[in-house]
Amino acid sequence: MVSYALSGAFFLEESSDLIVPSMTMNAIILRRFGGPEVLEVVDVPLPEAGPGQLRIRVAASAVHAIDLSTRAGILIDAGLLAPRPEIGIGWDVAGEVVAVGAGVTQFAVGDAVIGLRDLLFACPGAHAEQVVLDESAVAPAPSSVSRAEAATLPLNGLTADRALDLCELEPGQTLAVTGAAGGVGRLLLQLAALRRLRVVAVAGADDEQLVRELGATDFVARTDEVGVAVRRVVPGGADAVVDLANLGIRAHEALRGGGTFVAVVRPFAPPPIRGTRVVVQEAYADGARLAALAALVDAGRLRLQVEETFPLVDAARAHERLTAGGARGGLVLVP
Repeated sequence: MVSYALSGAFFLEESSDLIVPSMTMNAIILRRFGGPEVLEVVDVPLPEAGPGQLRIRVAASAVHAIDLSTRAGILIDAGLLAPRPEIGIGWDVAGEVVAVGAGVTQFAVGDAVIGLRDLLFACPGAHAEQVVLDESAVAPAPSSVSRAEAATLPLNGLTADRALDLCELEPGQTLAVTGAAGGVGRLLLQLAALRRLRVVAVAGADDEQLVRELGATDFVARTDEVGVAVRRVVPGGADAVVDLANLGIRAHEALRGGGTFVAVVRPFAPPPIRGTRVVVQEAYADGARLAALAALVDAGRLRLQVEETFPLVDAARAHERLTAGGARGGLVLVP
């Protein structure tokens, strides 16, 4: 038997019979909203890579809270996604380039890559056997970790990195982080430590050891009085707060006058009282920055962790696991 690779597709020749690969693939599609049961694994045409785009064979794709919100119809209700008959799902991808469009210069067929699908209207999404992304949304995959681990980096890493940039802190200043043991929080703690910030991590009582290992300087157990608890540790309040737990005004109470508050979900952004600056972090695909984060992984300075992997056909079970909470690593679909 002899194999041939043509434009990223593989053909097998056996007994002089040419086996042509399927031009379709499996993907997760939403045609209605609700619980995990509405996730459909359907056969769809292979997407084509247009100018400036790559088609990637998906080896792993992480499941995030925004996927749950998409499935439940929350993004439609919030006006973030226009109604349409079929909606793709999934943001993160780790895999291999199988086709390139005209004008692509940075990647070639066979390259191991990671990327972010930040276009909510694009269908299918990253929860599929293959996905098309713009070249600018893709970076070389870190070589020191598994594909499943690499798939947990794009959305969480870019969110954490941008949130820190928006804080505009200098080394030695104080940052309070709610939801510090979550997917974004675990990376944000490590990146903040690299910037030599003093970090007060707010998380569950059982997470103290974890967040300290990841770089937190101080720890506050999750409480309804976050502001009071943080101010016991940092008199006067933190220089900046990143509210990953969506506590809103309760997290803002931990902030000093004139400080910076970073929200990750717009409805939970409080008013800028006491001369504070309130900004909303919006994640977007940035291949150049993603490449820098992947380099930190390969340098051993950024740790990735997977809690559990699921076959694509078990996406509903992955959604149930994420909804249940308590995962201390990524939940990843492996087509």
